[in-house]
Amino acid sequence: MPLSVLDLAPVVSGGTNGEALSHTTQLAQRTEQLGYRRFWVAEHHNMPGIASSAPAVLLAHLAAHTSTIRLGSGGVMLPNHAPLVVAEQFGTLVALHPDRIDLGLGRAPGTDQVTALALRRSMDALSADDFPQELGRLIDYFGSGTGTPRVTAVPGRGDAPAIWLLGSSDFSARLAGRLGLPFSFAHHFSSANTDLALAIYRDAFQPSRWLEQPYAMVAASAICAPTDAEAEWLAGPSGLSFLRLRQGRPGRMPTPEEAAEHPYTPLEREFVLARRDGQALGSPETVRRQLTALLDRTHADELMLTTMVYDIDARVRSFELIAEQVAPHLSR
Repeated sequence: MPLSVLDLAPVVSGGTNGEALSHTTQLAQRTEQLGYRRFWVAEHHNMPGIASSAPAVLLAHLAAHTSTIRLGSGGVMLPNHAPLVVAEQFGTLVALHPDRIDLGLGRAPGTDQVTALALRRSMDALSADDFPQELGRLIDYFGSGTGTPRVTAVPGRGDAPAIWLLGSSDFSARLAGRLGLPFSFAHHFSSANTDLALAIYRDAFQPSRWLEQPYAMVAASAICAPTDAEAEWLAGPSGLSFLRLRQGRPGRMPTPEEAAEHPYTPLEREFVLARRDGQALGSPETVRRQLTALLDRTHADELMLTTMVYDIDARVRSFELIAEQVAPHLSR
């Protein structure tokens, strides 16, 4: 079973943006050594606890510090950018690092509406309804077409990355199937929609120049530690961070001590625990059972794991434990 990595370059309490990006680089290097297939970074904006706001820039740095692992965006939020800019950025990455670059695309802004307006500079561009047309224009820039008359992406034309569609609902699932593209579902924050979206993708799939058969990847949260109790302790900061985000108070990732001491209301505690549904959290044996259940449920072709913990050593160790003690027991 191919395993991959999704990272958000978390900025922790007491840390800096530079340290967060350095830790992401360290994780990419170690997961490459461990045999993970790909390493993706996600575009988010106006979030003090996430430093991966510029995926193309970060991917160029990661590509220069690794040699074999596939690198990509999980994803670039296409409504935030002109297709030509995305084509030039990822065309440049492909020209520099052939056969190593994935371009995962989403249709959400990855931020609040005020920040989305600051990115796009026009209210006319705030709707995601034109995503299929913008996607088609982007694909044209990589191929023989020009996306826009008399405009050629250089680099870009002839330097196409592997294009993926990302989604947390059925819209991108259906579009990915109709276009014959690989599809990655955000199970880590939309687990209730996973089964339906994958069924729609497979049912809608039409063979294309990219794929003859559907290829579905499922992104899941995973925190693996020597014991279940330690994994629970490590999970505290990400739970509190997500709660604060949903409350409109995003910030840097708190320490495990701060998360343990937080005075959760019963409703807040229920919210944090519900977010763990269908994810992987615990010792290697526990995580193996949980990921096996997820594979049995989704029939995914690949799993992409994201591990949001405070300490970089614990983050690296989680991926080591999964590679060494969990992965050998997983299969399609």
